[in-house]
Amino acid sequence: MGRIHIREFHDDDLDAVVRLWWEASSSSEQPVYSLAEVTASCREDHAVVAVRGNEVVAAAVGRAAHAQGWVVFFGVAEDARSENVSGALLDSLERKMAPLGLSTLSVLMPEGSRIDLLTSNGFQLRHSLRYLERQMPVQRRELDLLKDVGGRILPRHLWQNVAGMRHEKQLLEERLVAPLAQPELADRYGVVPPRAVMLFGPPGTGKTTFAKAVASRLDWPFVEVFPSRLGDGKASMAASLRSVFERIGELEHGVVFIDEVEEIASQRSDPPTPTQGVTNELLKIVADFRSREGLLLVCATNFVRGLDAAFMRHGRFDYVLPIGLPDADAREAIWRRYVPAEVAGGIDFAMLVARSEGLTPADIEYAARRASQEALARALRGTGESGAPADLSTGDYAAALEVTRATVSDEQQASFLEDIELLARL
Repeated sequence: MGRIHIREFHDDDLDAVVRLWWEASSSSEQPVYSLAEVTASCREDHAVVAVRGNEVVAAAVGRAAHAQGWVVFFGVAEDARSENVSGALLDSLERKMAPLGLSTLSVLMPEGSRIDLLTSNGFQLRHSLRYLERQMPVQRRELDLLKDVGGRILPRHLWQNVAGMRHEKQLLEERLVAPLAQPELADRYGVVPPRAVMLFGPPGTGKTTFAKAVASRLDWPFVEVFPSRLGDGKASMAASLRSVFERIGELEHGVVFIDEVEEIASQRSDPPTPTQGVTNELLKIVADFRSREGLLLVCATNFVRGLDAAFMRHGRFDYVLPIGLPDADAREAIWRRYVPAEVAGGIDFAMLVARSEGLTPADIEYAARRASQEALARALRGTGESGAPADLSTGDYAAALEVTRATVSDEQQASFLEDIELLARL
């Protein structure tokens, strides 16, 4: 079938958009806006298209009115509806219109039309006119601030894309997402929404991925603070950290992420080290987070034992959650992500899942890409053409696994299991 990608509308795409409009008008999904209005908005307002090869298979066209955005046309060819293109297309249109400072993105749909492509992508059905809208994650007044602190809006489907890892996802859903997304429900059961959490586990196990997935699930901006970038020579690291968080504190909502937090929160010693002032400042920041709503601080570490004892006391972090190596379901999902669809039917995924036990997601990605590269090189040497995915076999992936070194050693995994018993707070 070929890979679908999203890009901005070009004038040459107009005929394809017209075709999609007529396809919709001949079905139960009669467009609300006329063809003349849609084509005018393509040229004068905002439009994105989904393309397979040279063929436009979907289009989304938007128009802004004051602080509200309207989707004047949203069409997906029948043979592309099973490829999950709708979410990516709508997200792309939203990103294109976000600098206008919109508060909502709205859609009018005729009776009898399919609205599942919209409701599954963040739009809510408001009343009997089948009026749907979804809130823009960041309001106009916060756009410059979010840019200033290095924040961004993540795609809405990251949570669903984390396959397998059911135990970890359940913990995060119950402990973090539900209390923050449904504060009234949490209050009914006396649950205080979390303000700060620590994720720990061996390197490469997906702690950053989970932090981003939580932000995506909440539909909150994601702001990553990099310890290595603190301090510019004019201000100390502690002062830089304080300044960054003062700006972040002006956001209405946000997931703030610090990876490898042990760089600025290691155990303090006597005599003091240069980073101890930063450690003290971070402790104050954690306390500040606990006193306000709308922000969630997520710290991640590969060396939870190396953190200063003050960070591990009750009252600092609501939860200390382990993120381990991918389980069998997650490994299969990772393999299927990198194995070309044309050859997937002939691949023994059960064998690859079994042989990749103990590997991180990055390890599996490396093995899959190495197998593909070797197959391409073989095709080039044999035919001089661009390669044939059908040449890929289970044996190619097995051979790549043989030369893939595991990121996490047996000793690290054993230490991680001990850390769960000693330090996890679920």
